[in-house]
Amino acid sequence: MNSYEIARRAIHFERPARLPLSFASLGLNDFHTVSTNLVGTGDHTKNETYDSWGCLWVRSEVANMGQVRGHPLENWDDAIGSYQWPDPEAAWIYEGMEQRFSGADSKYVMTGIFMLLFERMHALCGMSNVLTDLYANRERMEELADRIVAFDLAIMRNVAERFPGRIHGFGFTDDWGTELATFVSPKMWCDFFQPRYDRIFGAAHGYGWTVRMHSCGRVNEIIDPLIEIGLDVINLQQPRALGIEEVGRRFAGRICFSSLCDIQHTLPYKGADEIREEARLLLQCWATPEGGFVLSDYGDGGAIGVPLWKKEAMLDAFREFDPYR
Repeated sequence: MNSYEIARRAIHFERPARLPLSFASLGLNDFHTVSTNLVGTGDHTKNETYDSWGCLWVRSEVANMGQVRGHPLENWDDAIGSYQWPDPEAAWIYEGMEQRFSGADSKYVMTGIFMLLFERMHALCGMSNVLTDLYANRERMEELADRIVAFDLAIMRNVAERFPGRIHGFGFTDDWGTELATFVSPKMWCDFFQPRYDRIFGAAHGYGWTVRMHSCGRVNEIIDPLIEIGLDVINLQQPRALGIEEVGRRFAGRICFSSLCDIQHTLPYKGADEIREEARLLLQCWATPEGGFVLSDYGDGGAIGVPLWKKEAMLDAFREFDPYR
């Protein structure tokens, strides 16, 4: 099986020949990303820079993606009238994408949008404002969310029209959890956000793409509704926060997991033996004999203090316990 077939079979529970790998730091990747030119976290050569939505990103002296510290719609009433929404039809967004297919032969090709919905909402308005206005100014938040969804759908349509049949999956980020629970109640999430994700997932599936979501934190209570609307792959990087056994008991075999040893509790602080044991436990609890697991590296290892030897130890452990070989 080539890389594409291994990834496809793992995602769809059709018995891959081995664990699929998304491990760029060690030069191992069954996936290939073809991105647009939308600016995600800004220019990393600068401590302060703007993304494509006019959000100000600030970084420390430690290499990291930074965080949004300037929100263009923080003062909604004053800013909304003059705010320049990004144009998804702008030609510059798609320039050079054809060249990014170089090296994609035999791989599972992904495209995607960084900060798809919730993250974009609080990047634009500020987290406190969004969490408050979901209850106090519902109509305002609906307007904001629908503008963002319309943008996302237009980007997806443009990519699909330019590259029909050449992309296999759509990935996005939306961090939804604290260490204890989701930022909003599961009821609010299902009422407000689930229908909007449903539109996006439906569009992706209509183009023949699988859907992969990255979300940090303890998001246990929204995995079921995500499965209901067709999420294919969920990227969880804090398995200890979610509870490895609990997640396996509730969701194994129902969705494909893209994961690794815990990036907060295990990789930065534990040694090779603990890493090996966690890899074994994750595959035991989250994988099935038919598929359902992708080993996905955390790309910002320096920011969390993980030396390369720990990643090598983790890779060795997952290969040792690979249920598909």
